[in-house]
Amino acid sequence: MTPLRRQRAATVLFVLAGAGVTLAVAMLALEQDINLFYPPEQVVAGEAPIGKRIRAGGMVAAGSVAHDDTGLGVSFVVTDYQGSEFRVDYEGLLPGLFGEGEGVLVAGQLRADGVFEAEEVLAKHDENYMPPEVADMMAATGEQP
Repeated sequence: MTPLRRQRAATVLFVLAGAGVTLAVAMLALEQDINLFYPPEQVVAGEAPIGKRIRAGGMVAAGSVAHDDTGLGVSFVVTDYQGSEFRVDYEGLLPGLFGEGEGVLVAGQLRADGVFEAEEVLAKHDENYMPPEVADMMAATGEQP
């Protein structure tokens, strides 16, 4: 192999290796920032990953909101009105429009015991808004969003 061909081959290999490393770093960074949405049916069925940051949503079950007497802790049940429901624990201020029978989207981690440890709770901001994932789930079940 002539020196010119050897130099070209080395340049091509260097560029390919650099592109591979760049792609690997980008994929690793994106994997950490992805928050997948899971409806109650998938959370209860065990399809949601445990210990990874995800989003889940549905409707707040009537009579399920329980406030902690000593702080800002609250727990409530998220349901899809088809028999699938899971408990959410949250420490912090709830949105002003949070309530029973309302749509909710929670972000956080699912614990091994099946309880969702929420870091963020989002509720509808007016009477016409519902998170798109929750609206799709409600439409699929025949409930009125």
